[in-house]
Amino acid sequence: MILPPFQLVRNVAPQPRVTDVPGRVREAWLTSTIAAKIAPGMRVAVGCGSRGIRNYFAISKATIDALRELGARPFVVAAMGSHGGATAAGQRELLASYGLDESRLGVPVVTDMTAVQVGVNSWGEPCWWDANALAADAVVLVARVKPHTDFRGAFESGLLKMLVIGLGKRDGADQHHSWGTRGLRDMMPETAKVLVAKTPFLGGLAILENAHEETARLEVVAAGDLFATEPGLLEEARRIMGKLPFDAIDALIVGECGKNYSGAGIDPNVVGRMLIEATPEAETNHPRVTRMAVLDISPESHGNGTGIGIADLTTNRALASIDPGPFRMNNLTARFLWRSKLPLGFDTDRECIQSAIDTCWQPIEGRLKVCVIPNTLEVAEAWVSPALADDVRGKPGVELVGEARELPFNELGTLRQELLFPHSVRGRRAK
Repeated sequence: MILPPFQLVRNVAPQPRVTDVPGRVREAWLTSTIAAKIAPGMRVAVGCGSRGIRNYFAISKATIDALRELGARPFVVAAMGSHGGATAAGQRELLASYGLDESRLGVPVVTDMTAVQVGVNSWGEPCWWDANALAADAVVLVARVKPHTDFRGAFESGLLKMLVIGLGKRDGADQHHSWGTRGLRDMMPETAKVLVAKTPFLGGLAILENAHEETARLEVVAAGDLFATEPGLLEEARRIMGKLPFDAIDALIVGECGKNYSGAGIDPNVVGRMLIEATPEAETNHPRVTRMAVLDISPESHGNGTGIGIADLTTNRALASIDPGPFRMNNLTARFLWRSKLPLGFDTDRECIQSAIDTCWQPIEGRLKVCVIPNTLEVAEAWVSPALADDVRGKPGVELVGEARELPFNELGTLRQELLFPHSVRGRRAK
């Protein structure tokens, strides 16, 4: 089947957006109830994680500056569970890749992996916490609230998860993941109750992002308000997050998977594939995808190809970029192994895309619904085949941009993703 010309589709629905991010961060901290609890000279640990959050450096730096304004002595502590190969050096490297290093922040960055037990939760399980955070006078977190890739509950990705899994280091991450989705959905809040009571955790800055992955809301949540406030923030994040505006896709082509785009590499909330062992696929409002291909693993993932198995097909280039160390550590700790089974590999992008189309169960060219996206975080723009363009023509909040064009391949058969998506992470990286 010959590849048809593709049309650019853009989400143009109005989006909430914070215009002055550092200013809003400062205001949120200084007007919060937490501010009154920060005394001059206090050592305050600022927990930072390993996700590709827009403006994360600016938000973290403004948090540190606000704490200094209150007279505190802040320092950064890694709050990312077992990421970075579960090593201090690996986590330091991940933080630095987001600009969070001592030279740019002007404060110490601590990535030791030592965790200590601070109590026992209602399941009879130990509650682990970062030793450096526990030794601080106070602890605050900077985390994005969003739907989790593995389960549905009142608390998914956000401050509570960073409190329990992020600052639990490898011990806490391994313990909760050992119970599968139950450990995350059901046990994680029980551990959080113990940590709120027995640690110097004061609260955190919740970050929400809109469908264009821009900062949409910044709100400081005190520890005492965490259980009442975060579920509402999660529902707001779910409502405004980016979605593909299609009911069904025969072949979905994902430019890059990566930990900087989703904890699962490829976000199940976007593509509608959970792929969790012994668990039926959840009924969702996301498009039904028949065949999926992923072309690359982002360099920001540092060889961690987690989630590549959510796709059916890939390139040999992507498979060769996987570093077995962090890849195995992350997946054996998370215990969601189906998602990282290795797909069939092809020598070129053109072969990979063509094979996705050939095997998508739609042999009639005029009805073929193909979609190309840069990753599963930046989905405000997509290139689609004529049948998909017809599906969204006239749909509110969606517009067709420009003329249809052939997909740009170079002489080696590599898709020039940066030409299709110049404003994406890959496009900015190419510049």
